[in-house]
Amino acid sequence: MKATTLRILLTVATALIFIACLSGCTVAKAKVAVIPLSGIIAGTSQQGLLTTGGISPTIMRDYLKKAETDGTVVAVVLRIDSPGGSAAASQEIASEVRRFKEDTGKPVVISMGDVAASGGYYISVYADKIVANPGTVTGSIGVITQFIYIEGLLEKLGLELETIKAGKHKDMGIRPLTEEERQIMQDIVDDLYEQFVVTVADGRNLSVTEVRGLATGQPYTGRQALDLGLVDELGGLDEAIELAASLAGISAPEIEVYSPPTSFFEKLLGGFSSPWSLPFSQDELLFLRMLEGWQGMPRYQLLTVAIDE
Repeated sequence: MKATTLRILLTVATALIFIACLSGCTVAKAKVAVIPLSGIIAGTSQQGLLTTGGISPTIMRDYLKKAETDGTVVAVVLRIDSPGGSAAASQEIASEVRRFKEDTGKPVVISMGDVAASGGYYISVYADKIVANPGTVTGSIGVITQFIYIEGLLEKLGLELETIKAGKHKDMGIRPLTEEERQIMQDIVDDLYEQFVVTVADGRNLSVTEVRGLATGQPYTGRQALDLGLVDELGGLDEAIELAASLAGISAPEIEVYSPPTSFFEKLLGGFSSPWSLPFSQDELLFLRMLEGWQGMPRYQLLTVAIDE
């Protein structure tokens, strides 16, 4: 009798455990990952002590690795708000997007914010689809390089710059360019321009001739870009998410927005926002970056800096 009762209790206990496991083991819902990409494109993330921002190949790889290893993520939306930046970094990020698509088979959709121009457009071209707002500023397919000469400023400050070099052209940009050096820089810019044109043609399934006709460096609105074949649809982030879900063959997905890297100060405060902000506009920060060492570096970038005389 006792043995029978014990068997019954064991059977009931096993059944209850099995039912509890079934109730707790829910099937994970398919997700669309939204990756925010905002700021200047550079080889490093430009993450400072108090501020965050910028788009780098390292940040992009980290984001895509997360989406790649998460089995519940079935599609990715890249939310881009960038005027561009470094040519090499733009190329590396575009290659990461193409590699992710090829390795995972997960569709990638671009959602353009206010600006996705020059390098911001370059990193978009290998996505499955590009969605832009009608008023998005995009395009600006071209290359620019600039030099700032500071001899007059140094003279006013009573400072003198002495250069010791090995190599005829090693001090290019520190002093005014010679005609030979100006041609050297023009050749570099022309080569990077051709690389840009070929990449857009490849990513957007356009002929090189078609792209070269559009690649005047001028920006386009999202609506103009749609007519020119540079984007696929007009809409905002919600439309891009719906399109990504549709390409993945799902409906009503869960949305996971990836968080951008936090600054040292934000980490120190445990997520509290900083009471300070830098007294510079985005255009002024761009100008400061040029002074900081970007001068002379050919860039895929839409320039909006205005300098009053």
